[in-house]
Amino acid sequence: MAHILANGIETHVIRMPAGGVPGAEAQPPTVVLIHGLGPDNLASFYVTLAAPVSSSGIEVIAYDLRGHGRSSRPHTGYRVSDFVADLEGLLDALDMPRPVHLVGNSFGGTVAFSYALAHPERVASLVLIESEPATEPWSRRMSTRFERFGQLEHPDEIDQVTAHLGRYGARAAKGASRALRATTMARDIPRGPLLSREQVQSVRSPIMVILGGESRFVDRAEVASLLPHCRIVVVPGHRHRLLVEAPRLVLDLLLPWIAEHDPARPETEVTRV
Repeated sequence: MAHILANGIETHVIRMPAGGVPGAEAQPPTVVLIHGLGPDNLASFYVTLAAPVSSSGIEVIAYDLRGHGRSSRPHTGYRVSDFVADLEGLLDALDMPRPVHLVGNSFGGTVAFSYALAHPERVASLVLIESEPATEPWSRRMSTRFERFGQLEHPDEIDQVTAHLGRYGARAAKGASRALRATTMARDIPRGPLLSREQVQSVRSPIMVILGGESRFVDRAEVASLLPHCRIVVVPGHRHRLLVEAPRLVLDLLLPWIAEHDPARPETEVTRV
């Protein structure tokens, strides 16, 4: 693990080389794992996908977003475009020689999508886990969620979070609530910049969206409407914490997707597993 200066931010990053796989390419594919907001950090990928993806012959990069984990926490500068610029600075600092596969969980997928729009030449494919692009409806939902995060010091809210996430998760959520109040994150993130339908549909990177069948975090019908040529996979019995609750299922979807390496995007396909 190391800290790298990216877009003026001290960014905490791990880089795991591709494991020894017979017949592996001299330059293996690279996957960049981007975590979600609030109590999340690169650890959610480190304990789920990072090691098995690396051992399969794929280079893995995971990092803490600004304001999260061990990366810098500036007071301001939390629009989606700031996170996109951070990712661009990180890839520049790491001197990536070829397009990468971006795998984003929740808000991490939103960042990945906006990055693919801004820098299509650097993206081999997108995998969005319980995530969607930064559109106007997304902005409204994010504003509502930030309002709830700001109430996590209230005893009744803490009890609800503890029942759902356990004591460790509740502590992390309270820490995220304090970080929101100490920064302009809650104000900045819903401002995007937001993408129009035309901008969303102009992204040409192959896209797979993995959604929990019981989740209400992402509007599935809206995603299917916005991204008519992506592959949508619905996993029954899971909600927004799909990555940590079913990492093996996500891995079994991710590895063949990367191996496909197909520049042609498939037609819309909703799969239930």
